[in-house]
Amino acid sequence: MSLTTHQIRELFLEFFEKKGHTRVKSAPLVPENDPTLLFVNAGMVPFKNVFLGLEKRPYKRATSCQKCLRVSGKHNDLEQVGYTSRHHTFFEMLGNFSFGDYFKREAIAFAWEFVTEVLKLPKEKLYVSVYKDDEEALKIWRDEIGLSEDRIWRLGEEDNFWQMGDTGPCGPSSEIYIDRGEEFEGDERYLEIWNLVFMQFSRDELGNLTPLPHPNIDTGMGLERIASVLQNKNSNFEIDVIFPLIEFAQSVSGKRYRESEETDVALRVIADHLRAITFAISDGVIPSNEGRGYVIRRILRRAMRFGYKLGIEKPFLHEGVDLVVELMKEPYPELELSRDFVKGIVKSEEERFIKTLKAGMEYIQEIVNKALNEGRKTLTGKEVFTAYDTFGFPVDLIQEIAKEKGLEIDLRGFECELEEQRQRARKHFKLDAKKVRPVYAKLKEEGKTSRFVGYDKTENETRLVAIVSGDETVEELKEGQSAELVLEETPFYPEGGGQVGDTGIIETDKALFRVEDTQRPAEGVIVHKGKLLKGALKVGEIVHARVDRERREDIMRNHTATHLLHSALRNLLGEHVRQAGSLVADKYLRFDFTHFSPLTEEDIKRVEELVNEKIRENLTVEVSVLPYEEAIRSGAIAIFEEKYGDTVRVISCGDFSRELCGGTHVSATGDIGYFRIVSESSVGAGVRRIVAQTGRWAVEEAFKERTLLRRSASLLGVKEEELPKKLSELQEEIKEKEKEIQRLRQELLKLKLRENVKEEKVGDIVFLWGEFEGVSPEELRNLADILRQRNDRAVVFLAGRAEGKVNFVLAVSRNLSERVRANELIREVGKVLRGGGGGRADLAQGGGKAPDKIPDAIKLLREILSGATVR
Repeated sequence: MSLTTHQIRELFLEFFEKKGHTRVKSAPLVPENDPTLLFVNAGMVPFKNVFLGLEKRPYKRATSCQKCLRVSGKHNDLEQVGYTSRHHTFFEMLGNFSFGDYFKREAIAFAWEFVTEVLKLPKEKLYVSVYKDDEEALKIWRDEIGLSEDRIWRLGEEDNFWQMGDTGPCGPSSEIYIDRGEEFEGDERYLEIWNLVFMQFSRDELGNLTPLPHPNIDTGMGLERIASVLQNKNSNFEIDVIFPLIEFAQSVSGKRYRESEETDVALRVIADHLRAITFAISDGVIPSNEGRGYVIRRILRRAMRFGYKLGIEKPFLHEGVDLVVELMKEPYPELELSRDFVKGIVKSEEERFIKTLKAGMEYIQEIVNKALNEGRKTLTGKEVFTAYDTFGFPVDLIQEIAKEKGLEIDLRGFECELEEQRQRARKHFKLDAKKVRPVYAKLKEEGKTSRFVGYDKTENETRLVAIVSGDETVEELKEGQSAELVLEETPFYPEGGGQVGDTGIIETDKALFRVEDTQRPAEGVIVHKGKLLKGALKVGEIVHARVDRERREDIMRNHTATHLLHSALRNLLGEHVRQAGSLVADKYLRFDFTHFSPLTEEDIKRVEELVNEKIRENLTVEVSVLPYEEAIRSGAIAIFEEKYGDTVRVISCGDFSRELCGGTHVSATGDIGYFRIVSESSVGAGVRRIVAQTGRWAVEEAFKERTLLRRSASLLGVKEEELPKKLSELQEEIKEKEKEIQRLRQELLKLKLRENVKEEKVGDIVFLWGEFEGVSPEELRNLADILRQRNDRAVVFLAGRAEGKVNFVLAVSRNLSERVRANELIREVGKVLRGGGGGRADLAQGGGKAPDKIPDAIKLLREILSGATVR
């Protein structure tokens, strides 16, 4: 039965919907609430908290086709992709799940019905495996499904027992295999197509298994693998949604699939990696030097390296993004929305790496030469790792280059370096366990915590519950001392979610404490950092807390404006725009977002206009508290880096903006007053930054600019609108004057040639040399060129003293450059002058720290030239 990949996906989901399962849309590749994972790497990951009992869903049966990305693990090391017919970085996993509903009998029956009745796979070609001690599963396959025992394989824990971690939910599994015939060998003949996991135990720290009160089902069928079976293809790479990418790589490289194993590997790598980078970047992962971004950069560069091996020496992957989108937009329409963004990011990465790739070849040649000069037979693991990690070269290519020179590579040393790097990458994604200072932990244990009440007010009467001085608590604070105060209830907003902490005062009739910052060092503990300006404060006293209201209102304007800005950017630039960081202060706001190119003046103008339009509309800013899932379903935007609880706060600005946010905001957009963008810049690959101002600070800055504009126009004697034209004219005038000054300076230098340059004959060579004061390297080159052109057998050495240093130039007439090479002479001269240099055979230049050694350099040149002359 031949079906397209899209048909198989739909048949699977429809089948389980009819069996009472809820179809669940694929989650993004970035795990939503699991910072311990780089990427979603299995179909069950989005349901992990359900299986752990930490989350409840409105359904007990689910089915999905989940986007997955794997780059390491038992079966998915990145280095293996391309060398086998089954390994992928990006793949789709079909799955059906039961959360305490049905168990083994139904799961096995569903699976058998789907593969035999829906997919029409021949029953006589199907085999299954079960865990060696799982008699229940064996009996269901044998007695209820009707498989003979010779087609049921009992396998051990390594193959047929699954667990989520060292402890927690686990259980036996059962796998379905298809016999593809005697023409295939090993795993390729008996191909595993579906894995059914029966989560029925919980394992404790000692390894003991306890039955779960409500066992679960988690199954996974690789879509690409089952498609290869149904489309009768020998490899996953030949199915209908991947092979066109191989054809794309063929067209760019001029190579042909199946012409050699080396070519096939490269073509498979390019096809697989194109899918991975397209989906990952579309989901908001920007190539970078750490974490997820680093993995995507590695995948992209690995594809480029293999392209380079095929002879492709220009950016090409970005052209393949269109094809991935066309092949996959039916099930994943979001790809169409981010197409241009992904292409821009990929092209930018390619253009940067092309230079690195060429530099890497030079590095490998350097370490090969170094090994040969030192009499070594092996490139060290560190050298190999540097070529691999810094320049992105595959180990097999380094090995091949080394072999040509009679060298081997230290693979064990390389693996050690690689493992250290992997450990560093994993550490980056472990839970950010910020160490809470013992004093704060103690406060929390004693119940001396704070409740924030400042959404609706900026001052209140409350009790002082603790005073923190250094690493301990004290009962009293005296005048002039600095400390951190903890209040029972506080209107002061603690820094968080990009918003700075409040400032203000805390006072009694006899004491005044200035709050300089507000922080939340531990959950539930809000501290007010500052200094007691007068009097004394004691724990237990009733105090009056008052936030600097004017500053708070400035912050509120900037925070709501940040939401409007985010929405405006998404409206005008595309849905690919995602927040990548923010700072909401009183005098300005800073917003980082994903976008592949600088904003034009017109872009900035449109964004400003749209935000100000929404300010003039005076949209009501509504605050609602909703369950997280309901908030997301309502269209609220969540920020990947933020951690959210079960209940979230949603800020809505009319129908224009809707975001999850715990910050303080104005009650209507009109309260912002005025919004202006101060600057737009880059903060890294694919991430832009806007700095903006609102309210009184925006008005003040606009007034300063207006005053500056008027004064400038007055000084130049033109109208304000004529300033650009006048400045352009002045720039041209200055350029012309500079050219005239340079021309006159050259004329003066030519006159100095007679005074400063000496000429002597060294055999058949005319040796010209001279010293100058305060002459630039460029001027020295020009003078040397003039002298060289006057004589066809000249060697010219000119040195310029400046601030205790020396610049020097060596020029050789072209018909002498075979006998006397300027780039070789410059190195010898550089040693004398305590410096160095380089260049071509006919012209070289350098610099040094010993201008007093110029006579010695001239003497050395005279000696060298005397050995190169024809007498």
